[in-house]
Amino acid sequence: MELLLVAVLVVLLIGGLVWWRRDSAARQARTLADARADAQRWYERLGGQVMNLHGDDPAVRQALVDAGERYNAAGGQLEQARSVEQYRLARETALEGLAYIRAARTALGIDPGPELPPLAAAQGAGQLTRERQVDVQGQTFKAGPQPGQDTPYYYPGGRYQGRPVPAGWYSTPWWKTALGAGAGVVGGLLIADALFSPAFADPGYGYDAGYQEGFGDGAGYGDQSGEGVEGGDVGAADPGAAGGDFGGGDFGGGDFGGGGDF
Repeated sequence: MELLLVAVLVVLLIGGLVWWRRDSAARQARTLADARADAQRWYERLGGQVMNLHGDDPAVRQALVDAGERYNAAGGQLEQARSVEQYRLARETALEGLAYIRAARTALGIDPGPELPPLAAAQGAGQLTRERQVDVQGQTFKAGPQPGQDTPYYYPGGRYQGRPVPAGWYSTPWWKTALGAGAGVVGGLLIADALFSPAFADPGYGYDAGYQEGFGDGAGYGDQSGEGVEGGDVGAADPGAAGGDFGGGDFGGGDFGGGGDF
């Protein structure tokens, strides 16, 4: 009798273990399928926009080029994805591409479309709320909340060398990864310092928190600018190399090089 009871218990334990493993595998498969479907949905939406939008304005063309790059990158990530995290990365890339699509639609003067889920990389970076111009070592850098002839490069917000870069339109894409080596890093960091001002971005988007952590402290650069410091504004910074031409011009004796976005 005791042996029978032990046998029953063993069978129940084995049965429970088998059921638990199957249920766990089924849940993991459902989670993976959901992540894949979510990433695919944003990817296909991005593809439709990339194919259908056209424009001759420099800001429109540049935003569509950036969106197309994200579309190709997201497609490659989806093909290689085998885990939930990899599908989430593909989703993030597709969402970044759609952020550029919204920028292109804004530059075209049409409805940018529905709001997108927030980008993980842009959390705490802030958003430009007014036009800004800084002169740094004889070079002029411009930025603002709207596209313009002098600000054709959109950036959805993110971080450069660990420092927040607000979302907005810039005169040159200095955050490109071409700045990842040599003197470009120094120049890019100094440009970033010029942008780290509470008045330059909207604190309501979390930018103020980044400033409080030490980003954008103007004490070291306030005397380097032709502009005065107002409310913590930094008036000067050192330009770095960029991923595209700065206003169609050269810097440091060479054209700004290419490179992937930050």
